[in-house]
Amino acid sequence: MSFFHVVALIVTLVAVFGYLNCRLVKLPEPIGITAVGLVGSICFAVAAALNPNLTEWAKAAIQDIDFSTIVFQGMLGLLLFAGSLHVNWSDIGSEKWTIVLLATIGVLLSAAIVGVAFFYASRVFGFALPLVHCLLFGALISPTDPIAVLGLLRNLGVAKSLETKIAGESLFNDGTGVVLFITILMLATGGEAVSVPGVAELLAIQILGGVVAGFAIGGVGLFLLKGIDSYAVEILITLSMATAGYALADALHTSAPLAVVIMGLLVGNQGKRFAMSERTRQHLFAFWELIDELLNLILFGWIGLEFIALEPSLQPIVPPLVALPFASHPAPAFVGAPARPPVVTTCLKLAVSEVGLPRYRHARRQRARWHRSIDAERTLRVIGARLKHDVACFDAGEAPRAAN
Repeated sequence: MSFFHVVALIVTLVAVFGYLNCRLVKLPEPIGITAVGLVGSICFAVAAALNPNLTEWAKAAIQDIDFSTIVFQGMLGLLLFAGSLHVNWSDIGSEKWTIVLLATIGVLLSAAIVGVAFFYASRVFGFALPLVHCLLFGALISPTDPIAVLGLLRNLGVAKSLETKIAGESLFNDGTGVVLFITILMLATGGEAVSVPGVAELLAIQILGGVVAGFAIGGVGLFLLKGIDSYAVEILITLSMATAGYALADALHTSAPLAVVIMGLLVGNQGKRFAMSERTRQHLFAFWELIDELLNLILFGWIGLEFIALEPSLQPIVPPLVALPFASHPAPAFVGAPARPPVVTTCLKLAVSEVGLPRYRHARRQRARWHRSIDAERTLRVIGARLKHDVACFDAGEAPRAAN
């Protein structure tokens, strides 16, 4: 089968999965399509057991497409741009310190705790792994997935402040996650020597480089958008920012996802207000909202289909099943969704912000209240003494003394 035929088959299957989910399962679309895709893959595996040729044909069709390359070099930039386009810059600013804490200290703590927990869990279930490999797994899954988070938070009705914290952290944690993963990978493979200056340099290149690249490319994009009034061309400009901008940032060895997030925030906030007409604004935001939804559905359906490419052996499945509670989807943990384990990584990072910063803020508020109560008490004492003096003067037939 040609590449076009395989892509057409995947899109058609995802459409069928979506239809079955809407008619029968009725779960949120990303989760439902993934679940239907998994069930379809399992049913296909059972049918293929009777016909080995069918198995080989399906595996060849799925493996012909490089899933990771298409996702990370194609879909990721579009999804991140579409997601950040709808994030309000002022909301991010109101929670900036919490988001910074979650995207740095929270990721580090989550990776350490998850890695150690997975290390002991691997021994309990009989597939002992080295600690450094378990820490590598913790670094891999600790950065919250922005695609899943932004897709689900819109439909879950969580509190605005919580939505801003989770969405903001998921958009800005890429630099920390990449540096942490590369550092632990060097330790695991015994490659280059790991040093504090080297890690600091890598962190600066990833985060600061990504931010600078995002503002530079986003600034050029805003200049081009402001100079014309054609919604079709302006949509093409934003498409080039999400694709060519991502590729350029990646070629510069900076954080391409972070750069695309900055571009999306610039277009969604500054560009929306100063660089496009109302007609362009409606078409452009509707286009990116549709791109976001369609790519999310295709991505999650594709994940379900990837099960076909796995070897039918129990041994490779045990470690992922043990790791599943650490990597489960974050959003349901905060809305009480049934039959879904809470997300360890997101809970750990939120615990950092919800215990650290709020306690500091609470202490400051308590101190301010204490000072106000002292001032009020002093004022009441002065008023009481004054009233007592005036009453005494009145009883003695004297005129009350004028206030100073």
